[in-house]
Amino acid sequence: MIPENLQDIIDSLIAARWPFAIWRIPGETELRFIAQTTGQPQVLYDIKELNGRHGFVIAPFQVSRQKPIFLIDPDRYEIPKNPVIVSVTGANSPDEKTCLVEIPEHETKAEYIGRLNRFLEPLKRGELSKLVLSRCRTIPRQAGFSPGKAFVAAEKRYIRSYVYLCHLPEIGTWMGSTPEILLAGERNRWQTVALAGTQPLVDGHLPESWSNKNWREQQFVAYYIRQQLTALSIHPDEEGPFTVQAGEMAHLKSLFSFALDRTDLLGDLLERLHPTPAVCGLPKEEAYRFILREEGYDRSYYSGFVGWLDPAGKTDLYVNLRCMNIQSHALTLFAGGGILPDSVPEEEWQETKDKMETMRRLLADNGQERDKQS
Repeated sequence: MIPENLQDIIDSLIAARWPFAIWRIPGETELRFIAQTTGQPQVLYDIKELNGRHGFVIAPFQVSRQKPIFLIDPDRYEIPKNPVIVSVTGANSPDEKTCLVEIPEHETKAEYIGRLNRFLEPLKRGELSKLVLSRCRTIPRQAGFSPGKAFVAAEKRYIRSYVYLCHLPEIGTWMGSTPEILLAGERNRWQTVALAGTQPLVDGHLPESWSNKNWREQQFVAYYIRQQLTALSIHPDEEGPFTVQAGEMAHLKSLFSFALDRTDLLGDLLERLHPTPAVCGLPKEEAYRFILREEGYDRSYYSGFVGWLDPAGKTDLYVNLRCMNIQSHALTLFAGGGILPDSVPEEEWQETKDKMETMRRLLADNGQERDKQS
């Protein structure tokens, strides 16, 4: 049963600096909760180190010494019935003197379009097939803003998405509503998806047609998923692509279903899949290096992956999209879009604005003045 004062409980856990996560699977009503009240979350520096481990994972776009993978090893699985008492030493969380996540500066529209034009150059020369350009927007956190209230609102609003809130003192609070499975399943039944192509709903309904650019974006991701699974001698059943809704947006989605003989080696599979062309590009390594060099900011845990990992039970890991990082004085929202040689800068800018709306809608009635810029 969900406590009526859930938002106050979440806010108190953040203030007390508990490592914890709360989430809801798409289409379900049950909230899942875990917390670690003793010891420290595991810190990993290679995706393959997830082999054989279980817990709640939050992994960055680029795993490094500065931005490691965190694995919360829970000793508590029930939401507290009442807000926890905050000790003096637990106040003012996260401590931005020790937080690993820096608060980035956001770009103007002109700066974004200038960067997009640089992304187009290797695409038009045929050196790369696809790139993903993202951006962030940082706004001051108002005194009345409640992360707990934002999560409760997201959980009720975005029923078709994976909605989560995760807090670690080292990286602050991350919250998101993402439609994209990276890896989900149990025993010998597993799934991943190719999700790409984006357009707004049409009067609240799914669109009936898609542009050639959107179709090609989705085909790139589907091709990559097939390629990575086949390299591990996995032969999936494939459905789609079909149109799906995520918040106020529509996407093209293909579903890949397959069996796994070795669930103790999920880290190997995740290392193959991440980052997919939906958040990176093709060819993978060349696109990855280009993004790190030219995007102009640190994505941090945006476009990484997040969720519950359990090789002996059920796993639900999602790409960390439509998310924000909540720190004591600032909120940072993230969004990105696939870039092809025929991408139109104005349209790509608008797409990132539309995607940021997933989180921005949660701010207006939560102690935050409506952010007039994008």
